[in-house]
Amino acid sequence: MDTVTRNKTIKLIGITEKEIRADISDLMDNEDLDIEIKPFDSKTYIVLTADADTEDEAKDIIRPVSKEIKKRLGNYIYSTKEKKSLEMSVVSLLEKNELTISTAESCTGGLLAGRIINVPGVSDVYKEGFITYTNKAKRKTLGVNKATLKKYGAVSAQTAREMALGAALEADSDVSISVTGIAGPDGGTAQKPVGLVYIGVCVKNNVHVEEFKFTGDRANVREQTVISALGLLRKCILEYFS
Repeated sequence: MDTVTRNKTIKLIGITEKEIRADISDLMDNEDLDIEIKPFDSKTYIVLTADADTEDEAKDIIRPVSKEIKKRLGNYIYSTKEKKSLEMSVVSLLEKNELTISTAESCTGGLLAGRIINVPGVSDVYKEGFITYTNKAKRKTLGVNKATLKKYGAVSAQTAREMALGAALEADSDVSISVTGIAGPDGGTAQKPVGLVYIGVCVKNNVHVEEFKFTGDRANVREQTVISALGLLRKCILEYFS
């Protein structure tokens, strides 16, 4: 009799491959189940594969391990469905908590807003997006303080914070997310190299900002920024409503 192969993919954000291995190392000793950890575009996938005589038997092998991984890694898991993307999970989270959102972008130039707006039904939660590429636009549109830009620069935690607050105020949204960074290939310095990005998330007037350092060309830096922004947005909403 031919064996049946069954796969299950668990998608995670905000946790490294090394951290995942440390958390589930004992589960990976299962002789009946192959567990593969795959880093993928600033995200990580855990792929469970079982071979058995029937599909039901393969599912029975996968089920308890999958359940234990969910228990251990909890909020890092954004989906276990093949076709559910990170942006879909974020929009679902906004809908579940009845939250509206706005975006404020510099180096990503609308790429983040476009990713969110790709999700069907997003009009129920998405209010407005701002592309503030220049310092003048940041001041005029989002109310970023001139003194903040002069003292800390456009690429700074302080500017990201004021951009997020300004977007939430201007759009009258419950949640906002801001992005400011150096995508390259030019513009970097020793103090602020290419790939340096600050992402700010405002949830009900509470702002959290994180610093990221990405590698690769301009397109890669912008793409990693969008993924990390969606991941941080998800994390902040979950923490606020936990």
